[in-house]
Amino acid sequence: MNHLDALEAQSVYILREAFNKFERLGMLWSLGKDSNVMLWLARKAFLGHVPFPALFCDTGKKFPEMYAFQDRYSVEWKLNFIRRDCPPIEEIDPTLPPAARSAARKTEALKRLIAELDLQAVIAGIRRDEEATRAKERVFSPRGENAEWDFRDQPPEFWDQFKTDFAPGTHLRIHPLLHWTELDIWLYIQREGIPLVPLYFAKNGKRYRSLGDMDITNPIDSDADTVEKIIAELRTTRVAERSGRAMDHESEDAFERLRSAGYM
Repeated sequence: MNHLDALEAQSVYILREAFNKFERLGMLWSLGKDSNVMLWLARKAFLGHVPFPALFCDTGKKFPEMYAFQDRYSVEWKLNFIRRDCPPIEEIDPTLPPAARSAARKTEALKRLIAELDLQAVIAGIRRDEEATRAKERVFSPRGENAEWDFRDQPPEFWDQFKTDFAPGTHLRIHPLLHWTELDIWLYIQREGIPLVPLYFAKNGKRYRSLGDMDITNPIDSDADTVEKIIAELRTTRVAERSGRAMDHESEDAFERLRSAGYM
């Protein structure tokens, strides 16, 4: 078993454990590379069928290529696809910096969707190496009544022993990709031939390394127009993965405030 086989096996185990423990379960599908890998793993875990809904909180500001990808693969992968609009910016905490406030619309939409579907747990495609606050996460991560996350009080997870029994009313976020790196994701995409939104591949010297809303996401300088070239680029780059995300360059605590309030 090589490195990718081990990562795949662990993620499949986490997905099956989550499905076994929670009757009302959903998976966030952001249309990005990580969530597409996550869906691919779910299809492997359950023999080609994703047995829980794929959830999408729509800001109305995604790139056209992302919506086109969604239209195609929600049908091709036979997903139980559930889309909900995010609330207007006026309903969001005005003390947040502009880009973080815009991103927080998804937090509120997700909270409402969780309540609407009475979900016990939501699967999300975050990774520890993406951002410092996410490095504090757990695979099975408890949330409060309003989806808030106490990053100072997380259950221990030694030797892949995950706590899945919590007090009644506790909501869980489950992170099957937490132990992957960005390079792992691309190596797995290469091996498996996983389809992606074309914006990840360079055009006219620019490409997107991380995808969000059009107004708060910027491309990086790059000539990597194939998976192989992206892998080669990642082996040497010192540029942060989320360098193109505007909210990551606002106030120091903006992202931590978002995640504490329930952001993905």
